[in-house]
Amino acid sequence: MLKVNNISFGYHRDYWIFDEISLELKPGEVLGLYGSSGIGKTTFAKVVAGYLKADKGSIVVDGKTPLQKGRNPVQLIGQHPEKTINPRWLMKQVLKESGDFSAEFLQELGISQEWMQRYPSQLSGGELQRFCLARALVPETRYLIADEMTTMLDAITKAQIWETVLQLVEQHQLGMLVISHELSLLEKTCDRILDFQELSGGSSAF
Repeated sequence: MLKVNNISFGYHRDYWIFDEISLELKPGEVLGLYGSSGIGKTTFAKVVAGYLKADKGSIVVDGKTPLQKGRNPVQLIGQHPEKTINPRWLMKQVLKESGDFSAEFLQELGISQEWMQRYPSQLSGGELQRFCLARALVPETRYLIADEMTTMLDAITKAQIWETVLQLVEQHQLGMLVISHELSLLEKTCDRILDFQELSGGSSAF
């Protein structure tokens, strides 16, 4: 289980971006986190995934505090895949950095072998996002955070990616935190939904 225990984060002491938020995510569960843009959801995601350090509180993954070295069992996928990929590398190099992936797994994610010889600028946002998913879904991953993962994609690509991701989550019994301002998306994909703005004062479920 992923346990977020009363975490707070701010850039200075007089202003908290969020304060004393707690939640629990079970293996195999898809949990939605709803909130409007600009209220700190992305910062919260980065703290839970280990990109930023909480000023207060703790994060426990399957009974352990995540290690600073090695691959984090909590992986984050954001809405701008182009910002997380080296533009000078061929896509085969991008994947190689994270490990070896079977042809079957890449096919399952809808990644064409033809894309391997292309640079990021030669692929669409949806195609790049599939590579980000592949890099996140390594064997060490137990929990996945999708922060507005498909917001920038067209409706068809969005549906295809969500179908694939939810199948993999169920197959590997991953816990998944879906962060979005689209309540309709959360209602379609999640087992339960929490309101980000209300978490500080006690969780509210839809």
